[in-house]
Amino acid sequence: MELSTMTRENLIFLDEEWDSKELVLKHLAKALADDGIIADQAAYLDAVYEREKISATGLENGLAIPHGKSATVKEAGFAIAKLKKPVANWESIDPENQVDLVILLAIPESEAGSTHLQLLAELSTRLMNETFFAQLKQAETKQEVMAALTYKPEKTQQEKSSTGKKIVGITACAAGIAHTYMAAEALEQAAAKQGISMRVEKQGANGIEDRLTQQEIEEADGVIFATDIAAKNKERFVGKPYIERRVADPLKHADDMVQRVLTQPDGIVQGDKDAVVEDSGGGNKTSVFRQIYQGVLTGISYMIPVIVSAGLMIGVGQIGAAALGLADVISDPKFASDPNQLIVIFHYLVLYGNMIMKFMYPVFSAFVAYSIADRPGLAPGFIGGAFAAGFHFILWNEPDGVPSGFMGALILGLVAGFVAKFLNDKIKLHKNLQAMKPMFLIPGITVLVIFFLNFYIVDPVFGGLNKLLQDWVMANQDSSAIILSTIIACLTAFDLGGPVNKAAGTVAIGLAADHIFPLTPRVLSIVIPPIGIGLATMIDKFVVRRRVFDAEQRTIGTTSLILGFLAIGEGAIPFMLKNPIITITINMMGAVLGSLIAVTLGAVQWYPLPAFWGWPLVENLPAYLLGMLCGILFIAFANIFVRYALIKRKERKNQA
Repeated sequence: MELSTMTRENLIFLDEEWDSKELVLKHLAKALADDGIIADQAAYLDAVYEREKISATGLENGLAIPHGKSATVKEAGFAIAKLKKPVANWESIDPENQVDLVILLAIPESEAGSTHLQLLAELSTRLMNETFFAQLKQAETKQEVMAALTYKPEKTQQEKSSTGKKIVGITACAAGIAHTYMAAEALEQAAAKQGISMRVEKQGANGIEDRLTQQEIEEADGVIFATDIAAKNKERFVGKPYIERRVADPLKHADDMVQRVLTQPDGIVQGDKDAVVEDSGGGNKTSVFRQIYQGVLTGISYMIPVIVSAGLMIGVGQIGAAALGLADVISDPKFASDPNQLIVIFHYLVLYGNMIMKFMYPVFSAFVAYSIADRPGLAPGFIGGAFAAGFHFILWNEPDGVPSGFMGALILGLVAGFVAKFLNDKIKLHKNLQAMKPMFLIPGITVLVIFFLNFYIVDPVFGGLNKLLQDWVMANQDSSAIILSTIIACLTAFDLGGPVNKAAGTVAIGLAADHIFPLTPRVLSIVIPPIGIGLATMIDKFVVRRRVFDAEQRTIGTTSLILGFLAIGEGAIPFMLKNPIITITINMMGAVLGSLIAVTLGAVQWYPLPAFWGWPLVENLPAYLLGMLCGILFIAFANIFVRYALIKRKERKNQA
């Protein structure tokens, strides 16, 4: 098959007056949809814009190759636009790049090894050839563009006599097509010009291509990792000098990268199958901030299934119990031996969901540490998360202990990762004793550090802070209705089911039980934050005409919204962990706003039933629903506008 089979004349646009990236992408995506290559134009464009956030798709010499990988792509293909006037602000690896040739790739979610994906990879490689690129840019008619696509450049040959040096590399990008292959070609061309033998393994949408042999790795004088995602099987390169860069870097700096890996590497790949790297001061280390950021994202991604599965179990149990009129009491131990087996099942499903939810912080901390230190950080991170969740108070028979919650999980996970990484880098043992390091020394020392850190700092500081907030709630329980509503709403929304939330609940339920003050602000503040943040992920593109949440956040948001109606606030915790200042502040403000509106207008709820099945028990339900709606909309729009403003500020900074 030829490249020309991947596009058609109705997908080629010449001398168009589209003056922005958004306009170009919109028209090309529409053409792909009209041609039947993609099934859902909006979903495909979402995938394209998500890819745009990762790294620049503008290159140099007027070229841009945006692309999207999505399940809505029915078959691989591409559309081409030659612009009458260049787009000056298209994010590019060359800051001076003025984009006038755009090739939009449509990549299927799964079609690895197919001829179509191979041809897209071939297109990306050919664009690195000057003759092919020149013919494409000089084409003036659609027929000439189609003819230019049939040109097959010959493989670059060594241009200098061999120096005897050999290097290897891995390229990988998020979508696995354009940058993966272009970066590989750029590196091989640069090495050839310098008389250096180089082989690059592509880890792309087609799987691993041109896999490096063990002999090639052993003979290599260095390895270049040009990746936007984690390279697979890095442990093969233990002992080799390396440099690590973004996948787009070879398109601009391939010559320098080839020289640097031989003369000034970032470090030496070390470890016994752990692929942990030791820095040698050669430059471009991954910053501590970036490691923390990646760690948090990794922890959140592994924590999400725990929250979703826990919420699902609780939801099924609660809905089933609600149908039997037992939603508010189904957790009572007496239902464990009820003659009705269905009630027993609902009882244990709720308990099962609550049990799963307890593992949210251990899983989060474990994978925060794993992201930083690889496998050596996994166990210590899990143990740190267990402290944050309060398992030690249960096992040590300290029922009054207050766990450190999400801040403890974050701090203990990060420390576990950095300590394990430090020990793995610095401990040197005889080869016969190497097995002791990952199995005994690293986990033993790291968990000891975690114990002392939690015992002397994390529990006293963050557990103590949570205890102070509990005491503050108790001290203000006699305040006026407005002040008390504000306090209860703030603290209920503060940590979404954490110890502060539970402290507010204890006081609120006690006041309601004595018929002193109703539970209205309490029950509203449980459901407003998760529904509000969930709604934000669904309507952002309609409010500001672009996505401000990525694909993973939109998935979490849907879950958060559903769980919110079931009165499970934990679905919104991933947003809190990723952006705590923004999320917590907006959650508290929205909860207070909704609660005060409802209370002021006369809504009253005496029963601890925040889920939707408790709404019929509310006195003055319209006021209650109005307050809830106002709080939800405030959280949704505030999240959208704040995040949109941050994105625009970042874009302006990048353009400056």
